[in-house]
Amino acid sequence: MKQTLPLAVVAAAIVIFLFFLSSSKKPPFLPSDDIHKNATTNESCAPCHAPGKQAALKNTHPPKEQCLICHKLRK
Repeated sequence: MKQTLPLAVVAAAIVIFLFFLSSSKKPPFLPSDDIHKNATTNESCAPCHAPGKQAALKNTHPPKEQCLICHKLRK
């Protein structure tokens, strides 16, 4: 019984941590417009989102060559 309480506390802490991790801000979906409907490769994002382009990504944006890992088309 003495070993059960610490194990339960650790398990509860892990569950709470995973809950907050999964509820964090999720990346936005790709817009449902004509420009983005054919975005099937990461290279298709560069014409607009590369540095110096019309919709350049901020410097704080995560790895910029893995767009479609995070951003998905809305189904």
